[in-house]
Order: sequence, then structure tokens, then C-alpha cells
Amino acid sequence: MATSTFNISLTKRERHRKLRSGEMVTQVRWVLNYKDPKSGQRVQLFFERQKEAIAKRNVIQAAVESRTYVPAREMITVAEAVALWLEGRRGEVKGQTLHGYTQGARYISDPILIGATPPQRRAFTETGAMPQGATLKPTLGTIRIDRLGTADIRAWHKLLSREVGAASASRARKYLGSALALAAEDMGIRPPMMPTRLKGAPKVRKAILTSEQIVTLLAAAEADLGRGIYVAFPFLAGTRPSEQFGLMWDEVDFEANVIRICRMQEIDGTLCEITKTEAGRRSIPMPSRLRAMLLAWKAMCPGREGGPHRVFPNLGVRQAWPKPRVGGGGTLLYANFRSRIWAPMLKRAGLPYVTPHSARHSYISMLQAEGVEVGLVAKIVGHASPAVTLGHYTQAVRGGEVASAAIDRAYAA
Repeated sequence: MATSTFNISLTKRERHRKLRSGEMVTQVRWVLNYKDPKSGQRVQLFFERQKEAIAKRNVIQAAVESRTYVPAREMITVAEAVALWLEGRRGEVKGQTLHGYTQGARYISDPILIGATPPQRRAFTETGAMPQGATLKPTLGTIRIDRLGTADIRAWHKLLSREVGAASASRARKYLGSALALAAEDMGIRPPMMPTRLKGAPKVRKAILTSEQIVTLLAAAEADLGRGIYVAFPFLAGTRPSEQFGLMWDEVDFEANVIRICRMQEIDGTLCEITKTEAGRRSIPMPSRLRAMLLAWKAMCPGREGGPHRVFPNLGVRQAWPKPRVGGGGTLLYANFRSRIWAPMLKRAGLPYVTPHSARHSYISMLQAEGVEVGLVAKIVGHASPAVTLGHYTQAVRGGEVASAAIDRAYAA
């Protein structure tokens, strides 16, 4: 192994991100770049702290010089595999989703705070101040993948479930599986089997409106020409809120009667030219009722000169008649939509509060209740697999009497 030609560089990468509060933050990552002396493959290792990257660089350089170097695929730790997975997802998912991945991945790589309350845990994350009586316990980050066992993963998952909750433990386990699978694919590492029979978070069924309640809400929406389409749209198109607010008039094809989903809107209002999954880029059939409401709305929809022509813009501030609204046509934030449009319309219609995303659940459940095959439903709503449609979104929208009538018909004399 020739050491004279071995070069390893340390570079700093910065990514700027805007928080919901409007504050701009900068995420710094340190990257080691080198060519594996044995395989000749290009290797990149990512670190959040410069001192960790320098320490790793020194270890690699010393191993090469002493001719004890072991290929990266045999040395990579769980934390390094997770960092590679996160870097690979960058640019493939929207920023808010990547932020969620990064937060969940900390439970894999970083030590976990033991004996602390949720507020103390949040304060420790923000300030680094250790609560009195709490301790830090290592997770899986420093373990080499080739030495990681199924029992290690089981014990780690049990610890997370006890300290931070079953939901966080389930998410972290999912991210760990993705990181290990990527390491196996890219580096030829054989990861351990994921343990079975792990206790997952209990599934909580989302509250949705009944068919009769949706009929009432749609009637109220049609009567409200200025805001009704905002509430009716997800019930008639099955979109995610981020897809609804990212929709432009150019993507509403009245001739073909389809709505084309091409992008999403981030929680801070910025447009993201990717969808949640590859299947998210799709065309949604436009029913006649939705078409009529959209045509009426297009004639009065506020817009800004020179800006993107959003289907669901910020409505601006209402002024005394006959003055027009002011400030309309810009970005509508999800929080403002929920508090100023969604919740008030449900209240006026005399209906219980449900989340905007529940309209998507209602749409999917309604299509299945009406006999539309699950494969077509998955395609329309942008699911990568019909299994997602069946496993996570389908809920009953009709009562048990429908099942009784079906049994009677099936076994009629």
C-alpha cells in the first residue's frame, strides 16, 4: 500500500435554513474525502463536529502510514452510516422532512439523556445544561456496523421506548433500518437482522367526518364564495395540505379535467419543487363539483403582479365595502389557514373539529367505500404502494348497517 499518494481532505459545508419563527440558521457539516487505498473507491464521511472529523482523519492517516489500514466498509460506525443516509436524502425530500429525519436520527447516534422529564430534555437539547440527577447513556453511534448485533438493537429500542416514548423509538428504528440498508448496498456491509416483535407505538385512528357531515360541510363551502374552496378542495381532491398550498393555476387543466401535483409548500411558506414521494407527482381527476367551484374561484382569486399565481393564496385583509382586500395573493401559511379559514368554517357548519389532513383520510376511505380498486386509489393520492393506502389511511366512513345489508344480499335465499 503506497502512502505517498494517499490524500485525505477535510472540507466544511454550510446549509442555510429558515425556521418557522423567521430566524435564519446555518447547519454546518464537516466532510472527509479520500480514496480507499485498497479498493480505490471514493469515500465521504460526514460529521457534525470538526474535532470528530479531525480525530477520524488522524486515525485513518495513521493506519495508512503504519500499513494497518482497514477498508472503510469494515470500519464504518452506525453514526457514520446514519450521516451518509441523511446526506443521501438531502435534495430528495423537502427540507422539513429532512429536518425531521435529522432530529429522529439523534436517538441513534447521540447519547440519550436518562432520568429527565420532556421539558428538561428539550432544555438540554437547546442549551446543553445537564439536569440535576440525569445521566447520559451511549446509544448505537460508536458501534462499528460489523460488530453490531440484533441484541444491541433490541436493547437500544427498549431503552428509547422507556425514556422517550414508543413513537420516537419506532421512528428511530425505521431510520436505522434505512441507514443500514444503504450501507449494505453501497459498501457491501452485511448488517445484522433487525429484531422482531418489538413493541411499536399504538396506532391512533385519526378523527374524520362522516359522509353526512362532509355533505353538510361542502354545502357550507359552496355558499361561501370567498373561502369555501379552501376547505372543500382536500375533500374533493384528496391532497395533502402542503400540495394544496403549492398548487398553481397553470396546473389546473380544465380541458382535461385533471389537477397536476408537481410540488409542495414548506411549513415556512417556501415552495419545494419535489413531492413527498416520487409517486406524489401525479394527475388527480377533477369531479364536476370541484371543477365548478374552481372555475368560480379563479374569476375572483387574488394574485400579485409578477408573482406565482397560486390557487390558494393568502386572502389579505378585508376592508369596509366597497374597498378591495389588501395584501392578498401571497403565500398562505398552514397555521394561518387552519386558524382563520378551516376551523371557523367547521364551527359555522356546526361540525366537530378535525385536522385538515383528515380530509385526505376521508377522501381515500370514501373512494374505497364506493368500490374503487385500491391500486387506482393509491395512484390518485400519490402513494408509492397500495399497502400504504390499506395500512395507514383507509377508515370506515359508513356504519355497520351497510355490512349487515351486504351479508343479507350475499346469503339471500
